[in-house]
Amino acid sequence: MTPLRQRFIDDLQLRNRSPRTIEVYVYHLREYAGFFQQSPDLLGLGHAHRYILYLLNDKKVSWSAYNQAVSALRFFYRVTCPVDGVVTRLPYGKRPRKLPAVRSTEEVARFLDAVRGRVPRMLLRTAYAAGLRLNEVRHLTPQSIDSARMVLRVLGKGQKERLVALSPVLLDELRQYYREVKPGAWLFPGKDPQNPLSAAAVQRASHQACQRTGLPRITPHTLRHCYATHLLEAGTDLRLIQALLGHHRVGTTVGYTHVTTTGLARVVSPLDNLPQPTPRPS
Repeated sequence: MTPLRQRFIDDLQLRNRSPRTIEVYVYHLREYAGFFQQSPDLLGLGHAHRYILYLLNDKKVSWSAYNQAVSALRFFYRVTCPVDGVVTRLPYGKRPRKLPAVRSTEEVARFLDAVRGRVPRMLLRTAYAAGLRLNEVRHLTPQSIDSARMVLRVLGKGQKERLVALSPVLLDELRQYYREVKPGAWLFPGKDPQNPLSAAAVQRASHQACQRTGLPRITPHTLRHCYATHLLEAGTDLRLIQALLGHHRVGTTVGYTHVTTTGLARVVSPLDNLPQPTPRPS
């Protein structure tokens, strides 16, 4: 590892970036340097612009990957290797806003029943029961469960801890699971018990469950969308859902109001209230 890359990593760690963020930023900086076959500290604004245009127009990366690359370059030129004017002139992309995919409670029940493997099955049930991101549920430990207060302690984005309501049904299932599996450091261990179950293994179990049931695509993040929407349809306060999901802005949570069918079912079209025309004489 070069001293520059190590300094970049150190700067990220000092600013409390998550291990996943550090991994992604290092990847994009390495790709940037490889594109020009030069150390990034020898490159400037013109190179950065050429690279992000290459990502957008030639490589045709997703908006998410594009914005990750911009964030990595902004951090590098703002913190690790400061260069005036670069950060403010590297634009973020505006990706299309799509409604989150949400399945009915019946579809979620069928999906969870079809998941095979004791660990993946319990992990996905926990993800739905608490509305957790995949990375959050993978990194739960036995100590995350506070049965006295009936909460889960979750380490979310930005290394911010939050409390999530613990379902009594989930608690009973977790106790039985704990007696059967006897997990160690991680509540949902992988093949190597020293590591949590991999994201790939969870995604694979989800895909296979959908194939077995004939259901539309359901991912761990779909379950998070379902959790929020089903709570909203049950009348849970929007601000409380925001806190449970760990959303920084309530505007992010408001998006779920566009996919709940309970409110739509109560809408009366103005067409229904138009006065009936007087019948004309024949």
